[in-house]
Amino acid sequence: MTTDASAKWGPQEFIDQKPMSRRQRLIVAVCLLMMVAEGLDTTIAAFVYPRIVKDWGTDLDTVTATVTLGVAAMIVGGVAAGPLADRYGRKGVTVIGTTAFGLGTAGMGLAHGIGVLAGLRIVACLGLGAVLPTVMALVADWTPAKRRVQMVALAFAGVTAGTTIGGILASALIPAYGWPTLLGVCGIAPLLLIPAVVLFIPESVSVLAARRRPPAELRRALATVAADQDLSRVDWDQSTVRRRPRPAPRVILSRGFAPTTLLLWLCFFLAQGVVFVILSYLPLLVERMGLTAAQAAVSVAVFGWGGLTGQLSVSFVLKRFDRFRVLAGLWVMSALGLGAAALWAAQFTPLLATAFLLGLCLPAVTSALQAIAAVAYPSSARATGVSWANSVGKLGPLVGGLLGGMMVDAGWTLATVLFVLAVPVGVGLLTTLTLHARSRGQRAEPHSEPRPLPGLVSEQS
Repeated sequence: MTTDASAKWGPQEFIDQKPMSRRQRLIVAVCLLMMVAEGLDTTIAAFVYPRIVKDWGTDLDTVTATVTLGVAAMIVGGVAAGPLADRYGRKGVTVIGTTAFGLGTAGMGLAHGIGVLAGLRIVACLGLGAVLPTVMALVADWTPAKRRVQMVALAFAGVTAGTTIGGILASALIPAYGWPTLLGVCGIAPLLLIPAVVLFIPESVSVLAARRRPPAELRRALATVAADQDLSRVDWDQSTVRRRPRPAPRVILSRGFAPTTLLLWLCFFLAQGVVFVILSYLPLLVERMGLTAAQAAVSVAVFGWGGLTGQLSVSFVLKRFDRFRVLAGLWVMSALGLGAAALWAAQFTPLLATAFLLGLCLPAVTSALQAIAAVAYPSSARATGVSWANSVGKLGPLVGGLLGGMMVDAGWTLATVLFVLAVPVGVGLLTTLTLHARSRGQRAEPHSEPRPLPGLVSEQS
């Protein structure tokens, strides 16, 4: 930070140097609620599909195809949304994506056949895939550099909160009012947030600058979040901005960023795959050990509550400690938790304790990864970097579901499956250490580098 009183800051540099304002905190709060709505919408389908099989007589193969198409639509939505958000703006893509998944989910409640319901689910999932990375980019763009990692992780915790709330709503609404009502409520919820996004969240100044918008427009956006700040030292001259900025996909896959990108993709893939296997097969494997279905359900719920606690906690830990060391520590604790669960989960009480420990660690890994991805790239490619990492991560549940099914069909015990899951966790740890080493190596490069160092040291936690 310069001490020259006459020095000028660019709009994004001004944001990075100043403390968080009330409007910036409001932006984070709105984005957190958006993530709650996303988690809510993502999880309620799991409660609806069994009812469709029962009420409509839909065969399981059709339901499986619908689920698979939904996951594919999320991936497509994320891959497409990132470059669009980097080029044309985060706010518009966020509003369009929210409208799509809100109307799609609400419409599912009015469907009377699996064909229409599947089509609406694809529309909803396209929106779901688009919203998460653009919201993460908005949080990162509007928070100071010193708080960026923490605020991104905090906002992402809303996804786990939403999945927890979704389970509570499903248990309350489906028996009393039916599954269409649940879909209607969960579809309307994100639509109610759109006015807050439009009114309270301005477009990112980095995007406005890249689009060479008039200085007055940049000033209005910055004044919205820094109403009580002196903007006289902000340099509004955008003549140095490239008229045709490099496409974001080319940035994240360029020689300087490609190693970081591939390592992040691997971490996302492993983390989401391991969590999916635990959530999908834990109830069945627990019942095989002789515990009841109710006890299995409680163990999954405890894992969920542990995940919410862990993600909220890690957002504050990231404020004080290096993000790579935090992530590495979470991988280590996850491995220890898997080992403990494998050894002692045959009894109900130890099962609950180890499920909570795993919940504290594994979902928090994904939260930390969101924060790392959000600061690993320049603002001009941030949405693409986050969205493509999440899209690759969604392949983890597809592969994990296949491999988990093979292990279950082979008759493997819970202990054996948990020990096997320690392998991808170990690979995640090694990948994180490689990311950390790459970050330290970049910091050690000479300060005469004519451009920002690519990858992991573009922002400091």
